[in-house]
Amino acid sequence: MTTIQQEPAGTRQVFGEGPYPEHRMRLLLLSLLAGFLLTVVWSAAFVDRVIGDSVANTLLGYDVKETPIPGMLTGTLFAFVSGLAGTFTACNIAAFGAVAPLVGREATGLRRLGQTLRPLGWISVGMLSVSAVYGVIVALVGTGMPQFSTAPHGGGLSPRIIQAMVVFGIIGLAMLLLGLIALGVIRNPLARFTARHPQAPLVVIGALIGGFLIGRPFPLFRIMFRDAAESGNVLYGAGAFMLQSVGNIVVMSLLFLLLVHGTRGRLQRWMTAKPGRLAAVTAVGFLVAGAFTLLYWDLRLLGRLDLFWYPTIGW
Repeated sequence: MTTIQQEPAGTRQVFGEGPYPEHRMRLLLLSLLAGFLLTVVWSAAFVDRVIGDSVANTLLGYDVKETPIPGMLTGTLFAFVSGLAGTFTACNIAAFGAVAPLVGREATGLRRLGQTLRPLGWISVGMLSVSAVYGVIVALVGTGMPQFSTAPHGGGLSPRIIQAMVVFGIIGLAMLLLGLIALGVIRNPLARFTARHPQAPLVVIGALIGGFLIGRPFPLFRIMFRDAAESGNVLYGAGAFMLQSVGNIVVMSLLFLLLVHGTRGRLQRWMTAKPGRLAAVTAVGFLVAGAFTLLYWDLRLLGRLDLFWYPTIGW
């Protein structure tokens, strides 16, 4: 007799295999509105400089923007710390959309720790694969890559900003697609594949997180980018970029573990107690993160060039 592996509930909800919540269109509109409003109040200057720079300066003990990276050992430490410092930047905020489906995974007793660490491992597989490959490319190609260029071209956009708009636009669309699938608005086109490979959604989420580095214009990341590009060392490039990605998800991972173990399973039981509740929370997480990422990195950036009006609150 063939044994069918039971796919964890949280994984099923990532790719929308029901049950679906009620009032789906209301959830969709409210989530998109929340993502839009977040772009209106978001302050890159505060997050990048006040939070990002302060965290990096405190952890490393020196002014990271004024002190050159003296060697590869320091560079690897800088990579991790700069990733951690960039946790709450606009580049990384989409990663928190992955927390909801992870929290919904059921686990009990002594198995809980292993079952909560396992999805983080699958996310890391996708994330580290992308960041390692990109780090190797940066080391081989060097400073001639578009992401290194800040010279404005036609329309006032530099190659670095154009690359960020394209990459984060794709990531935002992917997050919106995941949200629509989880909500049941559209069908999962890869349903058969994900049924055979239940961890594939987590690897996909990890790959999206790893893709942040391909478009990231965060100032501290540019320092690491230059160091890896100028070194020409593919092992250093891969290692530094992988550590940057690991730093990006430390807070997300701790939040996930806190929600699971700090509530002693009560949160998981609440999320799975009512049909459609887990799908609703999962969809909202992806939709808000996707809408924010797409609108912030494409429409709001174009609005800053006075091509059209985009509402913002300066602070």
